[in-house]
Amino acid sequence: MKKLQGLPDIRRYFHRMEEPTYFIGATPFNLLGMDEWVRNFTFVNYINCFDSEHPHVFVPREKPHPVFKSIEEITNYLLGHEDFAELVKKNSYGKRGRRGNAVFLFFDEESERLCKKLGLRVCFPPSKLRTKIDNKIMTTRIGNEAGVKSVPNALSRVKSYDNLMAIAKRKKLGDDLVVQTAFGDSGHTTFFISSEKEYKPHAKEIEQEKEVKIMKRVRCRGSALEACVTRHGTIVGPLMTELVGFKEMTPYKGGWCGNEVFQDAFPQKVRDFARKSAFKVGEALRKKGYRGYFEVDFLTDLDTDDVYLGEINPRITGASSMTNLAAFAHADAPLFLFHLLEFSGVPFELDVNEINERWASKDNIDNWSQLVIKHTGKEIELITSAPRSGVWELNENGKIDFIRPQTHRRTVQREDRGFFLRIANQGDWFYEGADLGILVTPGRLMTKNFKLTERARAWIRGIRGQYNAGSVTKEKRARVEREVAVGAFKLL
Repeated sequence: MKKLQGLPDIRRYFHRMEEPTYFIGATPFNLLGMDEWVRNFTFVNYINCFDSEHPHVFVPREKPHPVFKSIEEITNYLLGHEDFAELVKKNSYGKRGRRGNAVFLFFDEESERLCKKLGLRVCFPPSKLRTKIDNKIMTTRIGNEAGVKSVPNALSRVKSYDNLMAIAKRKKLGDDLVVQTAFGDSGHTTFFISSEKEYKPHAKEIEQEKEVKIMKRVRCRGSALEACVTRHGTIVGPLMTELVGFKEMTPYKGGWCGNEVFQDAFPQKVRDFARKSAFKVGEALRKKGYRGYFEVDFLTDLDTDDVYLGEINPRITGASSMTNLAAFAHADAPLFLFHLLEFSGVPFELDVNEINERWASKDNIDNWSQLVIKHTGKEIELITSAPRSGVWELNENGKIDFIRPQTHRRTVQREDRGFFLRIANQGDWFYEGADLGILVTPGRLMTKNFKLTERARAWIRGIRGQYNAGSVTKEKRARVEREVAVGAFKLL
């Protein structure tokens, strides 16, 4: 097999790729636009975000299934669907017995078994390894090994509030704390505790864990950076701001609800530190046998300017849509292409240091923002109308109008326009934490003090104003309440 020599060869390889690649998950959000870089790339989704108008989205027919309790269960529902099996058979590549590649947001050992049955190659490290690294406790230890420090913390089992405070006192963490369990996302298992009253609602979740992360609470700003471990080293993307806990978009106090990519988001020393730290983390992951895509969250202490490791996500994430559509990605290649390349079995040469130096330049960073909008109320209602996915325009009166259907953000060129990807549709339900959709638009949506701009608030109001809900019977509401209690809240 001919060795690929540098970026032109790599781009050409994917543009001419015959082997099918399937991104299997609830929505196409995380890798939206990747089908323009990889030939025979198909999104296999549970939610029909584009009303069957996207040429490379495949949504199997709805069939009865238990209430989904995780994203992995959605993945396995799709992998086990006869419509998908028929699609794989129809598109069968057949080389060396393979029928294509499978990539996911989340997957487990059952996903691996189903892929093997279908003849698909899983383009990720083993599920067991990914799950081990995704553990927030393990994240802290990997960071320590790599020389990337976390916010002052203690890793310990907690038996009661008094026990928690005793641990905090011993480690000099103060009495205003942040407690995280090993797994969880978008703030679901991050608890802010400064009193026994704040502890009690979360006591059961905290005390059932064998070990939790107990952190000193600092006044901080969140940021995120994605990278990819390859055989030639770790390639590092741009540092992005994170929107966290804005009550207009999420009911979760520590919940992620968007990102910004722009040139002057952080001082040069902060960007340099984050990039070097991400590279160190990548090399530490490689020693543990991990390859491919990952994300690192950082926390900048606003009082001391110290930059701390937040967490490591060994997978694509909600920030991946921003990373893979940035200016540097169009100049060279999307970061996710290097992930696919690492699992392709094709030999290649790559100057990682050259790429990292180029991607560190401000000239390769353009200005984009995304808002992830959830339902923040506690009521449960049936959605009777919902906005379409596509390009919308924000008027001077603060209202929004639908301009045209669209499948990606590229045609949005002005700050008064945005690309909206609908998640919740007519016939779905409003419930606390339900994902409504994602808005992507040029320019900043936070002020210099990292507060929402009035433009951001107008977009949020405009999108929410496109949703309407109707009353339902007590019986239907009770049924949905039971489903929500055990269902998967986060799809992104």
